[in-house]
Amino acid sequence: MNKLHYESRYRQLCSELHRHSRLYYTYDRPEISDAEYDQLFRELLELEKAHPELVTPSSPSLRVGAPPLEQFTPVLHGQPMLSLGNALNEEELVEFDARIRRFLGRDEPVRYACEPKIDGVAVELVYRDGVLEIGSTRGDGTTGEGITENLRTIPSVPLLLNGEPPELLEVRGEVYIDLADFQSFNQEREEEGLQVFANPRNAAAGSLRQLNSSITAKRPLKIFCYGVGRLSGEPPASHYELLKRFQQWGLRVNLEHTRTFEGIDPVAEYFRQMQSLRDRLPYEIDGLVVKVDALALQRELGEKTRTPRWAIACKFPPRQATTVVEDIVLQVGRTGAITPVAQLRPVEVSGVTVSRASLHNWDEIARLDVMVGDTVVIERAGDVIPDVVKVLPEHRNGKEYSVPLPESCPVCQGPVAKLEGEVVPRCQELSCPARLRESIKHFVSRRAMDIDGLGERTIGQLLKQNLIHSVADLYHLTKEDLLGCERFADKSAEKLLKAITASKTRPLGRFLFALGIRHVGEHLAGLLARQFGSLEELSRATREELLAIHEIGPQVADSVTDFFAKPRNREILSALQQAGVTPQIEERRHGGPFDGKTFVFTGSLTRFSRKQAQETVERLGGRASGSVSKKTDWVIAGEAAGSKLDKARQLGIQILSEEEFLNMVNDLEGA
Repeated sequence: MNKLHYESRYRQLCSELHRHSRLYYTYDRPEISDAEYDQLFRELLELEKAHPELVTPSSPSLRVGAPPLEQFTPVLHGQPMLSLGNALNEEELVEFDARIRRFLGRDEPVRYACEPKIDGVAVELVYRDGVLEIGSTRGDGTTGEGITENLRTIPSVPLLLNGEPPELLEVRGEVYIDLADFQSFNQEREEEGLQVFANPRNAAAGSLRQLNSSITAKRPLKIFCYGVGRLSGEPPASHYELLKRFQQWGLRVNLEHTRTFEGIDPVAEYFRQMQSLRDRLPYEIDGLVVKVDALALQRELGEKTRTPRWAIACKFPPRQATTVVEDIVLQVGRTGAITPVAQLRPVEVSGVTVSRASLHNWDEIARLDVMVGDTVVIERAGDVIPDVVKVLPEHRNGKEYSVPLPESCPVCQGPVAKLEGEVVPRCQELSCPARLRESIKHFVSRRAMDIDGLGERTIGQLLKQNLIHSVADLYHLTKEDLLGCERFADKSAEKLLKAITASKTRPLGRFLFALGIRHVGEHLAGLLARQFGSLEELSRATREELLAIHEIGPQVADSVTDFFAKPRNREILSALQQAGVTPQIEERRHGGPFDGKTFVFTGSLTRFSRKQAQETVERLGGRASGSVSKKTDWVIAGEAAGSKLDKARQLGIQILSEEEFLNMVNDLEGA
């Protein structure tokens, strides 16, 4: 192979890696899998090692991520946020250990700390005197995107650290979304006609990069903290001790699955254990991070251009398989959303037989260019339904065919419409059997009314026998009705009837979520329940009253008022009430220092988010309201506070700054 060929391939690799890096880090729209990216990156490193004269200052090997987006304020990291080198098998893990010991000039085993590699978004949290000051993304490793307000909305990100934290602490962490939350979140987006996310990592990245932090607050984000940049005072002796200090300060760490081992052999064994445990974890991991445990040795080992010498990511094999799309079927959801699903030739993916995969919508079908008969690569993440990640056009034989946008509902043959701004068409027929079935499935689901034993098969039989025509009919089922269904005997019928009866007193928030009001997910359902206290109060709420609540925008306000205005919905609510369904408001903590007190937060808050302020007030027994009235006890005013502050002054209500509010909370919680 001549020099010109090497140079050409090198330029091609640089161009491809830069492009995929931008798609992955900046736009959250990856076109290739992590494994494919790693393969390209490895080829680049091998070329640079064999031909160092090819290396340019803009080489992807000299960069960590991608430049920060212009919409966010750049944040310079106190210490670079480096990427990790990869080990793709146990042999490369052993080579890593050999390099460590050679560099240190020692024959004795090295102690390593091992943590699951969470598949999320790397961020940095800067605390000064225990107070969260700045939050940012990794960016290009040197400069990140300032997303402080968005990070403040994550419940597991503390605004104030516990105990005696250091004067300066730069914490590195991974923001992620649990698999179950991701699945529910995508299902809600699909029903709303919105573009779905390819995987939990993309959903987390898209949530953190919202320009409106109230949108981020609605996303089910969590964080695990795993490292440190600058740290004032005396550092701990080891990485494991550092994580324990994090925990003492109130930072969330993954100590449950973090282990330390003497030597590399038990590390390799733990890698095998974590690979077998992978599918049982509630979040997605793609490997094991192995670090030299002693911080003094980490400092001695130092780092290379883009990676630390003392740590490596031992990656799991990709959970992918190749199969054939035998059909593309159309499913109708509870809001009428029609979504395509690929029926696959059954194939095993990491121990699970897969026969279908998400296609989400016709924009996704067009992006993938997938047709019936295509050979495709599918990828599975935990228990989430697999996705088609790539079509292999070289396997086409000319018999493949596409599935067009439907002109009528595939179930009831009713009219279909695709609204502006939505990516899915919808069945417009309210009496569509599929819409009714999906509405009932949602109503009885675990996160809604939690009626255990009422699965899809049973719902289908009850509908077929005309025993139920709405969710209210569930509460009139008898033992004889159930015995007429397949797989039901006396005990199973009695058990289901008990579960139906138990659901009558579910919390109001879960009941509101179960009703399936458009744009009202679990978070907003709980918020509405806390704000109004009863179904009757919420049903009488005006659009203006709803808009006065933080996190409620015009779309949600219109959807809620429209829901309670429809005669059919009022009929069902009345029938539920007559059947004895009496949702309970979750009682606030009584006897707390804020018991019976009402707070209003206004203006631009810099020390905490409105969500965190509300949770703090409720934890201490009070109530956070969206509007000022004579019943308001305190108004906490941030920067640029407007009409609410003026009204508070007119009514003579006590006004506090954020600092005064925090001091009051700290005094009360420390008492």
